[in-house]
Amino acid sequence: MLKSLFAQFDSLVVLDTETTGFSPRRDEVIELAMLRVTADGIAEEYDAFIRLSPGKLLPEKITELTGITEDDLSAGVSKKEAAGALSDMLGHGRTLVCAYNAQFDLVFLYYLLDAYGLAGQLRGVRFLDALTVYKDRRPYPHRLADAVEAYSLVSQNTHRAIDDTRATFELLEAMDAEEDDLARYINLFGYSAKYGLPPKRISSVTYRPQGFDAIGKLYEPKEVDTE
Repeated sequence: MLKSLFAQFDSLVVLDTETTGFSPRRDEVIELAMLRVTADGIAEEYDAFIRLSPGKLLPEKITELTGITEDDLSAGVSKKEAAGALSDMLGHGRTLVCAYNAQFDLVFLYYLLDAYGLAGQLRGVRFLDALTVYKDRRPYPHRLADAVEAYSLVSQNTHRAIDDTRATFELLEAMDAEEDDLARYINLFGYSAKYGLPPKRISSVTYRPQGFDAIGKLYEPKEVDTE
């Protein structure tokens, strides 16, 4: 299981977030789910709702999408507690963080950690974006729900962080069984040339434009026509 990854890392932290919107500066993480996986299997699981900042409201469209309510968040943990749990999860030797559309989650989580002086925990951590791998395996569309269907996964994409985390882990296993090249995607994120590079970039990550047709591999150099 994921042998090429565990040859380099002690732990994989597969994670997902639910948020109040798309802006890491203005919006907030409202659910954080994580699986810490070792070569022996799932070693630790975390899932928590996170209380909103005073005066912040949960948008109705987010409740419609996720089923998360104001009452759920009121009974949740503080942002400081969530940041501490993430920091602890990252502190198990050589760590690879994995997510589906990792760019989105990681920028939100950077701001969460940074608010409590914990952003340094990301130093030395490496990243794997399951979406980037999936785009090289299957043509458009590329939602997590499409990957679940394409690989006949047991876990479903429900727009709840813990379910999507489990689905992402199963997807990584399925893609690894299909072709043993996941390690070549470490710290390599694809982006849509139509929309350009993400405004907030991760310094250790290489970003390359990636199409929707699943032709070629993002990690393979493209031939340039010089004629």
